[in-house]
Amino acid sequence: MSQPLIEVQDLAKTFDVSPPWLNRVLERKPHQFVHAVDGLSFSIERGRTLALVGESGCGKSTVARLLVGLYGPSRGSVSFDGADLGKTLASSGAQALRRRMQMIFQDPYASLNPRWQVQQIVAEPLLEHGLLKRGQALQDRVDELLHTVGLSAADRLKFPHQFSGGQRQRISIARALATEPEFLVCDEPTSALDVSVQAQVLNIMKDLQRSRALTYLFISHNLAVVRHVSDQVGVMYLGRLVELADKAELFARPRHPYTRMLLDAIPDIGMSGRSRTPVQGEVPNPLNPPSGCSFHPRCPHANVRCQTERPQMLELKGVRVACHAVQEGRI
Repeated sequence: MSQPLIEVQDLAKTFDVSPPWLNRVLERKPHQFVHAVDGLSFSIERGRTLALVGESGCGKSTVARLLVGLYGPSRGSVSFDGADLGKTLASSGAQALRRRMQMIFQDPYASLNPRWQVQQIVAEPLLEHGLLKRGQALQDRVDELLHTVGLSAADRLKFPHQFSGGQRQRISIARALATEPEFLVCDEPTSALDVSVQAQVLNIMKDLQRSRALTYLFISHNLAVVRHVSDQVGVMYLGRLVELADKAELFARPRHPYTRMLLDAIPDIGMSGRSRTPVQGEVPNPLNPPSGCSFHPRCPHANVRCQTERPQMLELKGVRVACHAVQEGRI
């Protein structure tokens, strides 16, 4: 097998969310830390899509920013094409690496400069990386990129407010494709869009992946979207991966109780009559996470070991899962 394009080992990110120094002194409060990402390990092969799913606040977007270098890790490493990401970004090869990875942000209404025309927005990466200079060649390239995502050349003279949400996200995709990247991080790119528009944007992304051999990290809380675009699925809970499996395997035979609850929350359109366990309770306060397995307060299979010992990610029949109940054969 060829070397994966992305390799993540024991990745962690901790944020200091303490009150100001004077408040801590007067109120005698200690420092407070949030472990937004806590020990993730995974890899993404070239031309494939890994989707990360989980409830809001589980650390998905933090992972996205770590993988493109917007955040530095507190622990662990990210390798891109066999080279350490942090070391490369701190060297003379940083700009070349930036061209090879891009990010599509969640909110198409906030990620585009409202004062710029579309041609300025899409042309910015080309000018920033010195790929083209201002002139007819740049305009032709912008027109080509807009055509790639289903927009017309005339749209380059418009401003973002003149477009719908789906059209704005297409502009974001065109901007991300400008440097001809190999790796795209998609941070919930369709969550702000209507369902019919979501399908159009997702189909564009799938077509682009096939034609350009793109590698995706796709972040979403919508399992229907994940089922459509992913090859592998990683389920996150409170900063940790609890299950990682091929898409077909995960949807057909989910192992972790949290994965089962997420799948049971999907409306049963076919009215199959199968038993369903809706997601119970709420995500604990990340400032004070539970001991042992962080899911145990909501888990119907938890026992004393789950309350005291953190489960390790182990591989069982081709699926990586972190659950004592699964590893002991209790479910």
